[in-house]
Amino acid sequence: MRIQLFIGSLFSLFALFSCSKSTEHDQTNESIFTYNQPNPITSLDPAFARSQTNIWATSHLYDGLVRLDDNLEVQAALAQSWYISEDGLQYRFLLRDDVLFQKNEVFKNDEERRLKAQDVVASWNRIIDQDIDSPGSWIFNNRVADENPFVAEGDSVLVLNLKQAFPPMLQILTMPYCFVISEKAFQTYGKELMTKPVGTGAFALQTWKEGQVLSLKKNPDYWRTENGQQLPFLDRARVEFIADRKMAYLDLIKGNVDFINGIDGSFVNEVLTKDGNLKETLSSELIFSKSPYLNTEYLGFNLEKNSKALLDKRVRQALNYGFDRAKMLRTLRNNVGRPAQSGFIPYGLPGYDESQIGYSYNPDKAAELLKQSGFPNGQGLEPITIETNKDYLDLVTYIARQWEILGVQTKIEVFDSAELRERMAGGKAKVFRASWLADYPDAENYLTVFWGGNPAPPNYTRFQNQDFDDLYTQALRTTDEKLRIKLYKEMNQILIDEAPVIFLFYDETARFYRKRVSGLTPNAANLLNLETVRLNTPY
Repeated sequence: MRIQLFIGSLFSLFALFSCSKSTEHDQTNESIFTYNQPNPITSLDPAFARSQTNIWATSHLYDGLVRLDDNLEVQAALAQSWYISEDGLQYRFLLRDDVLFQKNEVFKNDEERRLKAQDVVASWNRIIDQDIDSPGSWIFNNRVADENPFVAEGDSVLVLNLKQAFPPMLQILTMPYCFVISEKAFQTYGKELMTKPVGTGAFALQTWKEGQVLSLKKNPDYWRTENGQQLPFLDRARVEFIADRKMAYLDLIKGNVDFINGIDGSFVNEVLTKDGNLKETLSSELIFSKSPYLNTEYLGFNLEKNSKALLDKRVRQALNYGFDRAKMLRTLRNNVGRPAQSGFIPYGLPGYDESQIGYSYNPDKAAELLKQSGFPNGQGLEPITIETNKDYLDLVTYIARQWEILGVQTKIEVFDSAELRERMAGGKAKVFRASWLADYPDAENYLTVFWGGNPAPPNYTRFQNQDFDDLYTQALRTTDEKLRIKLYKEMNQILIDEAPVIFLFYDETARFYRKRVSGLTPNAANLLNLETVRLNTPY
């Protein structure tokens, strides 16, 4: 095994402590929830809510017609009810009549603030407007009708017209791209909406110093209630932007922030046991929450251009059997994640079936498959080059070392994330580390990665299988959910059999927050819902 990489300088623990920034907090009796984002927010406009950072921020400021609950079920939001035609081509939404946009100088009176169907039409038309150039245009492209895709019938009814039935459409409408903006605000602010949000969400913008802090204040006119109490319970929400995850963890320990998301090698062993539990010394201060996360990690094979050996599915199957996923997660991720032993659809989604047998560690089976394919003990098999970014170098190195036991030689090449994606899209990477994070909670969003009609992205493997494609088309044509899930499982089985990827693990969310926080619920989409969060004591 040969590793090609450049190693940057490491910060010492002393430097981490000496550079730690103490966050200033309001000394009033306001309840202020503070969380950290390691990456900057680039826009507060839902049309550009592509990154997790932007998604979380816009979710505090805006609402959609429908929303996901913590079980990823679609629930009413700005729409109080909806009807889907039998042919699946038309969706009719009845809007709530008690929703006001947040106070803003563009409105002369409360009546102008009232949500109307035309606001939804204007919001969704922006997504497909080429002049806006929203990265979310794909959610409607080739799906909505060419003429009158979005129609307002009076103030309270919104009609969505499709070209052909697409069963996951309701789930797509929960995405932040579909959040509703004020038409009047858009007409007034235009591109300035990225810094001047006007939504119906639980919080309104107070201040935003790009790359430093985002401060949100309670929307006193928010339409949602819980047990008769108006939401949100918090007075303010504050976002810090500490790029160094170890520094953010230290601020959590000090009480400067209330919540951080995700684990990092710089502090994971300080906070978690190898079994994935919070260390007892921290249990009086912190809560650790782990739950399914709709993200499948994998190594992909370029099936259009690769060595003769890797185009033989028996070799790919052997490599899938040739490493211990459970030990990998325990050793490198402190058991955050679940071995991907049931195909590509992650657990937490309808369509995932734990009884569907994929790949587990079986070196004898791997050796037999290598022998059958003409490479006994790896003899005659040219070294496999795996391309990855630095964040996954430890995982790829672990796999490569276990493959060497089978006689399979490897090289590892490290690229920055942008260059790696470019190589995957251009077909230059023959074996590559990748992941697929759900855009919306339906297994179709995972299976589309392998549909032969898709280019790269998302079909980075260039997988082509007529049986798979036929099942995929059939699944999109049916409105019978049970039949659709059955078809999803059949497609998943084809992926297991053909092994266009090395199935690594299904991810899990890892959330750390202080014990004074309550009402923060986990969900497999890793959404950060603050409407029902409470703080037990002020700062």
